[in-house]
Amino acid sequence: HSVTGAKRHTSPIARVGVVAKSGLRKAEGTLVELSAWLASRGLTGVFETETAALAGLADRVETCSRNEMPSSTDMILVLGGDGTLLDMGDRIAQENAAVPLLGVNFGGLGFLTEVTLPELFPALEAAVDGTAKLDQRRMLRAIVRRGDRVVTDRIALNDVALTRGAISQIIGLSVSVGSQFVAEFKADGLIVASPTGSTAYNLAAGGPIVHPAVNALVITPIAPHTLTNRPIIIPANSDVRIQPIFDSDHDQVIASFDGQFGVVLECDDVVSVAATERPLQLFRARSRSYFTVLREKLKWAER
Repeated sequence: HSVTGAKRHTSPIARVGVVAKSGLRKAEGTLVELSAWLASRGLTGVFETETAALAGLADRVETCSRNEMPSSTDMILVLGGDGTLLDMGDRIAQENAAVPLLGVNFGGLGFLTEVTLPELFPALEAAVDGTAKLDQRRMLRAIVRRGDRVVTDRIALNDVALTRGAISQIIGLSVSVGSQFVAEFKADGLIVASPTGSTAYNLAAGGPIVHPAVNALVITPIAPHTLTNRPIIIPANSDVRIQPIFDSDHDQVIASFDGQFGVVLECDDVVSVAATERPLQLFRARSRSYFTVLREKLKWAER
């Protein structure tokens, strides 16, 4: 199968990690119910430390930190929203683990946490008994180099964005793909997005929606100075290199990864972005297709 196709999860699941969004008080009852459900099936629930404390389960269940979760479990259940799932996905990738994620949304419906609360137990049942389908989602690895030194090495599921600092005017960004020069963009910034991230910051900046099964990366300038600067879709095996070009001492460019973490770039820093070899595995909601999620989330194609 292709790296982005859906497949069944075949490895047996004995240890289920449980992570809730920090301070999600309304998840307390669900967490207690989950603990009992897992125990009744002879499965070990491994609760993230804060999550266990939130539900008053700290002395009754096995616990571990968020960082330990990928190496301590066979699958991870995330209760919250897309941000909580992104955070866990990035940690799984940093550990180079192959742990699949099941995202349950406590708000409405997320692009990634596409299982709703009433669907939690049926979705978990399908994940545990091996009948659930898994989406393979490409992730991005971003390396910031300053001369010979690696300043940052991060993984992102959605996007890597270079944006101007608060006091900067328009910034210059020189972009190459592999050994080929693409263009120097004058803009408020630039986004390199995965297909999964195409419906995040990329979409807000006017970039295209890319189906997650498409092997591609998207480069989207943010508020470009020239209207002919359109987003471009490139092959997924491309290595994108971006270099900030400063015209004045006031220029400031910040690189952020999934919107979670920012690093201030210096002139002549090079940001390299490429797809990771190992995709993130997401359990799919049986009840709705990708297009259903688009319609429900974006009111897409509705009149």
